[in-house]
Amino acid sequence: MNTKNTGIILIVIGMIMMIYTGFNYVTTKKVVDLGPIEINKETNHPVQWSPIIGGILLVGGIVLLSTSKGKQ
Repeated sequence: MNTKNTGIILIVIGMIMMIYTGFNYVTTKKVVDLGPIEINKETNHPVQWSPIIGGILLVGGIVLLSTSKGKQ
């Protein structure tokens, strides 16, 4: 993969990370299982990051894109 493609990918990832600053995923754990009776516990797991990281990736992608050698 050349630097132009890497720069474009970093720009896209940086923009996405600046717009969406995190996400949640849910896991389900069985707590009680008594024959036909089941009790489950759902737990939220937030994953957060700073939009500054997205900005750094965006700037890095722009730098890579601007320093790449013309057409390849």
